[in-house]
Amino acid sequence: MKKKLFAVILAVASFAALAGCGSNGTTDQKADGSAATESNSSANEDTTIKIGAKSFSESKILGELYALALEDAGYTVDREFEVSDNLIHQAVCDGQIDMYPEYTGTALLTILDQPMETDPQVTYDTVKKMYAENFNLDVLDMCEASNGNGLTMRADVAEKYGIKTISDLQANAENIRFGGTSDTFEREDGLPGLEQTYGTFNFKSKNTFDNSLKYQAMENDEVDCVPAYTTDAQLSSNEFILLEDDKHFWPPYNIIPVVRQEVIDAHPDVAEIINKISAAIDTETMTKLNAQVDIDKEEYEDVAADFYATIK
Repeated sequence: MKKKLFAVILAVASFAALAGCGSNGTTDQKADGSAATESNSSANEDTTIKIGAKSFSESKILGELYALALEDAGYTVDREFEVSDNLIHQAVCDGQIDMYPEYTGTALLTILDQPMETDPQVTYDTVKKMYAENFNLDVLDMCEASNGNGLTMRADVAEKYGIKTISDLQANAENIRFGGTSDTFEREDGLPGLEQTYGTFNFKSKNTFDNSLKYQAMENDEVDCVPAYTTDAQLSSNEFILLEDDKHFWPPYNIIPVVRQEVIDAHPDVAEIINKISAAIDTETMTKLNAQVDIDKEEYEDVAADFYATIK
């Protein structure tokens, strides 16, 4: 089934531009390609909703939570997980899937190609409005959880120098060994951009290594501070702290459920069901769920099921 789905998506993606994904004036279709009905009947097992997810743990956990909640409400759910990042938007536009978890920053900067915005609410409002207008997609309630860029430190070093924010880091940079990928020292959303916002970071030393080794480098006492994503599984440990971006340099990447408007029109209760999931997840919660999968090596289905049982 996945091979067939991906083949269809690839074929469409080769000939269709993103801007045309939600074009009005075409016949509304369900995910299986049949004409959509105008039924507003309550959820039942005769209604199938296809949920997509990207290939990393966080996206699959979220997709599974959506699926469990909809199944609990009586819907039949098809899971299409591990869809390529660069195909999943087109997949929901084309009706190959009905919904998936996305991020406000990705939607604004990558999908919509809009200027960077650092205010989470403004970002969300812009994305919701433009997704409806351009793609006929509904963006449901925004999670408090944000998986954006950040800086993390060894907790013992941060405590020694009283570092809690990136401004604190800048003021104490001469005591800190910094590390990152080569892009960290070149990109405008890396150290060059940080220095424009916070001032020069005169680090004690600078080290370059593969992104997958950043936490290992801190554990091995090779560096004190590295770039991070704000829901990295390792941040569930007391060994590391996430520094506050107190001057709001990086754009927000709050989790947002993206749903085909036809699905919401036919089944308005879907929004309420999914919004309840979003309301239960903040950054700390998402980080812990990621850690159960990526560090403790639990299956994402089990992690999602256990968490869902606490909020249903």
